Amino acid sequence: MKAKGSILVVDDEEIVRDSLARWLEEDGYQVDTAPDGQAALAKLAAQAYAILLVDLKMPGIDGLQVLAQARTLQPDAVVIIMTAYATVDTAVQAMKQGAYDYLVKPFEPEELSLMVGKLTNTQALRRENVLLRKALKRQCEFKDLVSKSPKMEAVFELARTAAKSNSTVLILGGSGTGKELLARAIHAESLRREGPFVGVSCAALTESLLESELFGHEKGAFTGAVGSARGKFEIAAGGTLFLDEIGDISPKLQLDLLRVLDAREFRRVGGSQVIKTDARIIAATNRDLKKLVDSGSFREDLYYRLNVIPVTLPPLRERKEDIPLLAEHFLAQFRTEMRKPLESLSGEALEMLMAYDWPGNVRELRNVLERGAVLARGPILTPLGLELGPPTLPPGAPTDTPDSLREVERRHIEVTLKQHNWNITRSAKALGIDRVTLYNKIKRYQIREDE
Repeated sequence: MKAKGSILVVDDEEIVRDSLARWLEEDGYQVDTAPDGQAALAKLAAQAYAILLVDLKMPGIDGLQVLAQARTLQPDAVVIIMTAYATVDTAVQAMKQGAYDYLVKPFEPEELSLMVGKLTNTQALRRENVLLRKALKRQCEFKDLVSKSPKMEAVFELARTAAKSNSTVLILGGSGTGKELLARAIHAESLRREGPFVGVSCAALTESLLESELFGHEKGAFTGAVGSARGKFEIAAGGTLFLDEIGDISPKLQLDLLRVLDAREFRRVGGSQVIKTDARIIAATNRDLKKLVDSGSFREDLYYRLNVIPVTLPPLRERKEDIPLLAEHFLAQFRTEMRKPLESLSGEALEMLMAYDWPGNVRELRNVLERGAVLARGPILTPLGLELGPPTLPPGAPTDTPDSLREVERRHIEVTLKQHNWNITRSAKALGIDRVTLYNKIKRYQIREDE
């Protein structure tokens, strides 16, 4: 049987050395012993060890001195101090100098086996994490987007080319694939990078509100218009205007937008003055615009006006090789934001993430990892802290079996909205989706608050 790892036992009592060595060898470890601090330091200079079991009180060089020297000779080795004279002071001193823990003599073999086994597993995970990080260095990046997928590399190359022009870009992709991140990256790579990046969600506003948001309005244009206001086309002058969920705009606004794209000018709501615009347009949608054109719900001329440089973001299920990379990327963010020593995922947790289909794409992955990071009690995220898929229905939710997955989703959204008193932001967070997606689903399923 292959040894689990190498351990050095340092104790001036022969019976203790022999007993510990025998216990650990029976557990499958390779064990060396040293009768004093001097002999221990000689062995540390000649051979690498994973774990050091060091007695505190020894003649000559004591345990704390061995610990201090071990930090220099073998900084990756984990040191456990053994003592029959356990006091708060010695424990604090040992931990300050870098000891992992300490054991009070006499101790049970099971206590030692559990501690050493836990340490060995943690060290194995850390080694895997180091190898993973080295492998992840071979990646392609485009601003805040990271990937090692050939599909995404092609997306980045096309986006970089598009960034050098002023042409309209249409970003296609499912919810949570990172359309706005890509739009921001294109803006940051463009000659307009010093200008503003202005985003508008076309699905989150009614037709009249969206019209005012895009084109601005004059005083008295409608009830509540107590003053004039600039629209996003004016605010984005010299920069980029990002029109998210463009497939959801009304026929009237489709025509208005087409006129702006053709003439590069518009009027505020309730105004007569013609205003020029030079904002670069990047649009995005998770809907199939060609099908909408074929069904007559989206103007064909506007479709071709927007579809100058189409960029399609693949779903996460088609680039699962990015999951370890994205997980490392998000954990690094959470380490800083939460000030927690989050190191990596366990092997089982990573396997679970790789096996999942990710209907919510990268956004869902981030939400799952964020929840796991919040609940984590140690540096390694395990499957116990990761919850995949929609949350369990709360008490009081319908328990009868519906006819379709569509009905399951509709009912679950209704329950969540009621739980949060129809607060869209909190409901969307609980569902693991963004507000725009929730608005779309409310509209699609015709969910009303009075129900």
